[in-house]
Amino acid sequence: MPENVINDRYELIAALDHGGMGDVWRGYDVVLDRPVAIKRIRSGVVGGPREAEEFAKRFRREARITAKIQHPGVPQVYDAVLGDDHERVFLVMELVEGASLARYIHPERPLPLSWAVAVAAQITTVLSYAHEIPVVHRDLKPSNVMVATDGTVKVLDFGIASLLRTDVTKLTATGSALGSHPYMAPEQVLDRQISPRTDLYALGCVLHELLCGRQVFQGESEFAVMQQQISAPPTPLRELRAEVPAGLEALVLELLRKAPEARPADTQEVYARLLPFLPLTGSAPAPQEAGPSGVPDPTGLYRSPYAPRPRPEAAPTEGQPPAPVVPIPEPESDALRQAVKEADEQALALAEEERYAQAVDVLTQAIERAVPALGSDNRLVLALRRRRAAIRWMADDLRAALPEFEELVVAYARTVGPTAKVTRECRAQAARCRAGLGHVTQASYELQDVLDLVTAVDSHVSEEAIDLRHSVAVLTLAQGRVREAVRQLEPLYADLVMVYGEEHELTQEVAETLFRIGLDPDAPDLD
Repeated sequence: MPENVINDRYELIAALDHGGMGDVWRGYDVVLDRPVAIKRIRSGVVGGPREAEEFAKRFRREARITAKIQHPGVPQVYDAVLGDDHERVFLVMELVEGASLARYIHPERPLPLSWAVAVAAQITTVLSYAHEIPVVHRDLKPSNVMVATDGTVKVLDFGIASLLRTDVTKLTATGSALGSHPYMAPEQVLDRQISPRTDLYALGCVLHELLCGRQVFQGESEFAVMQQQISAPPTPLRELRAEVPAGLEALVLELLRKAPEARPADTQEVYARLLPFLPLTGSAPAPQEAGPSGVPDPTGLYRSPYAPRPRPEAAPTEGQPPAPVVPIPEPESDALRQAVKEADEQALALAEEERYAQAVDVLTQAIERAVPALGSDNRLVLALRRRRAAIRWMADDLRAALPEFEELVVAYARTVGPTAKVTRECRAQAARCRAGLGHVTQASYELQDVLDLVTAVDSHVSEEAIDLRHSVAVLTLAQGRVREAVRQLEPLYADLVMVYGEEHELTQEVAETLFRIGLDPDAPDLD
């Protein structure tokens, strides 16, 4: 089995992160054709043969417990792979596209209050589901939280901290404290009994950092920070940022109390106290609520809960200024041209195996590499985008294929002209996407427009024209306009017999359609 393939199923594509416990990879599940995240635990953490059996039990138990936390804020566990020698240990999980919470924190640019509270409220909701099982995270910190592209906060690595001593600091040379020292509750530092309130302390540390841009306690060493966790009072937030509401400051101070029983009772209480500071449903962000650029907005889930997915941006219409043309550097790099060719060939091979999601990802990476060097209107870039749109069409991902075909129509019209064959073909594919999404009437008109253009510059029996005539007739029939469909199909059938012969697949398909219409007692009178 190749080194980059696990269990003949999961491919390791690219390393995403390196940590104390191991590496996180972007991978692909070749059976279900979907991207995944693969956590590969370092072989050295398992220990010798005597520890291996106990580790195996704990690994399976923690993976199963994590899989039980059914909440959108917890990445799903798809599989747990433990080799017979315990040297190959993997967790296969949902791949989260977004930004680490660590990217939101800057000492000179604190987050808007609404952003910080929205993140904390979502974390609280996730913890409530985990604590019910019960599962205590033990290592909540910004690097273990991601904000997905839709603004959903994802809490990572449930159960991992209890399996492995990763990024662990201890006050004494003995003991088994687990966590990261800037976020460890006093009971963790002292290796005492942990509880859900241990996670609440870490949440207080994270919320404090989100609101003021700095950690609760700072010191020259880990030991110094942990000593402060045990005995030093935290600085009230309003001394660091005056506009923090008094109620929010009080909540953070209570979360950071040294004694677990002095903290809020549970996550439900914390959420209730965060609720007054969350954005109101239907409200629009004020100018001062603009968060950092380049990262998802976590407040959207509260402003527009359960809102439909945003509409794809429409391509520019007639009368609108076209997008600026990016200069096309020439000559093209031989290395880049070869990389583009290889990406295209790899995507084709993956598509033949019906691994469409992986093929799209390969093309996307190639496009992202090529655009800065060649320009967005370069012929190679457009060819890659056209291939990507076609593969999305093959995968029935019409919502993603439609805007791409529409954008390609605009780009090709700008570069080779609106009547060029490639422009016409992209217009036709966009129309077919619309038909597949249920916009049959609009798709029919658009295909007829393309057909009129084709017959004006070419023969009505060209391969392109015949294909369009058939598509138009099918959509006409789908609208219930049977008489008109027959008037389209009968001459099409005669032309197909002449051009391709009676045995051709399309000829037989049209003949069968006409036969079914004739047998349908509910069809209108065709005489």
